[in-house]
Amino acid sequence: MFPGVVANNEVSLTLKPGEIHGLLGENGCGKSTLIKTLCGVHQPDHGKILRDGKEVSLTSPFSARNEGIATVFQEFSVVPTLSVAENIFLGVLPKKNGFIDWTKMYSDAKKVLAKINVRIDPEAIVGNLSVGDQQLVEISKAIAQNASLIILDEPTAALGLEEIQQLHRVIKDLKKQNAAIVYISHRLDEVVELVDCITILKDGCVTSDAQMTDIDISSIVNTMVGKVGEHYPKENNTQDEVVLEVRNISTSHGVKDVSFEVLKGEVFGLGGVLGSGRTEIAEALFGVKKLTSGLIKIKGKSVSFSNPQDAIKNNLGYVPENRKFDGLFFNFTGIENTSVADLKNVSKWSILDLQKEREEIRKLITKLKITPESESRFVSLLSGGNQQKIIIARWLFADAEILIFDEPTQGIDVGSKIAVYKLINELTSAGCSVILISSDHDELIAMSDRIGIVSHGTVVDILPPNQLDKVDLVKASTDEKKERIA
Repeated sequence: MFPGVVANNEVSLTLKPGEIHGLLGENGCGKSTLIKTLCGVHQPDHGKILRDGKEVSLTSPFSARNEGIATVFQEFSVVPTLSVAENIFLGVLPKKNGFIDWTKMYSDAKKVLAKINVRIDPEAIVGNLSVGDQQLVEISKAIAQNASLIILDEPTAALGLEEIQQLHRVIKDLKKQNAAIVYISHRLDEVVELVDCITILKDGCVTSDAQMTDIDISSIVNTMVGKVGEHYPKENNTQDEVVLEVRNISTSHGVKDVSFEVLKGEVFGLGGVLGSGRTEIAEALFGVKKLTSGLIKIKGKSVSFSNPQDAIKNNLGYVPENRKFDGLFFNFTGIENTSVADLKNVSKWSILDLQKEREEIRKLITKLKITPESESRFVSLLSGGNQQKIIIARWLFADAEILIFDEPTQGIDVGSKIAVYKLINELTSAGCSVILISSDHDELIAMSDRIGIVSHGTVVDILPPNQLDKVDLVKASTDEKKERIA
């Protein structure tokens, strides 16, 4: 199926009713191929798929749906301009006398939502819902199909803590209703709290099955990537020099009177719940959004950014939250995606020197352990971890001294996460400063030297990580504004 690659090799998996089965592994281990085989997108070259002990042939997604198998992918398949009810019954809209039976559709949608104790208006337009509610609409589609096996692929990647908790309540309700659940996630803390058993894949094979795998983060990490020591290998490289000074900045996009300083070699965290304004602050710093008031200084010099190019000229780099839409050129190779931030560095008389470009970028590919395939393949064909490292390589190539990392480990495997953490240590050790935004509160607390708590578009407090835990962080970011930081 994949020339020269054995994506799945002799994989065996047993899924039981009323059980939440975790499926884990690094990017490229074969998880996606396996779930696409189970939902009828791919067909196996050999082996059998048994349903209640009887062999079935899943030749298409429709045949998988007829067997009660539903998959909720990380990238939603909802139609944002349609109502909740229309999305739930898309393709099987109830009809009466040849016309859509709207009354029955909305009534049936209410019943489906009630099965998982979700209060969403069936007539609401899906595009107006939060990401968390859109996720629940996707799950409701599976329930409307009477699915007895539901596969959830990275279901919490874009959710905040409260939305994750709601989703987990829904999953537990489905378990009580005797559904078999396959749960795929790189957030290991969630996995160990939720699942009943775990299968781990590596290089297309089952390296640890449900009977062998201990539901413990350290054991899982060691099985996936080998002995790695600390999951968060934090180093303290902070120096006394202030390299970034932010004073009372505001924008028309939700940033309100934000103030903080970042020291040389420091990891300054921005913490808060989803929608608190963390990304908006990052965009203001990088010139994506213009300031309406306030002041930014870099190494004591006032700067004004009309656009990201101005920020890049002042040695800032930005790894955005949504790498697919805001960070990468999918019709470019890894080399082209890396050099794009500083083409002058590999040009002569305004003409791009392709040989020099390849030689310079190849050094970064080796340094960051990016797959060599990135030199010639479009980044759309690379794993999430390799895509993320290519964006980081871009700013190393551009000699950025202040890097903004917005959700840098979202959707990448544990091995790639640890590689990112070690790279942050290398950057700060070399005198660079990092602004770290993360919804993974364990990560934020473990890897930051100080954390600015963001609520309603402003920084309401700045604390050392040893004075915070996950609960405190969420509570502080949702409380009313505290006394303004001077």
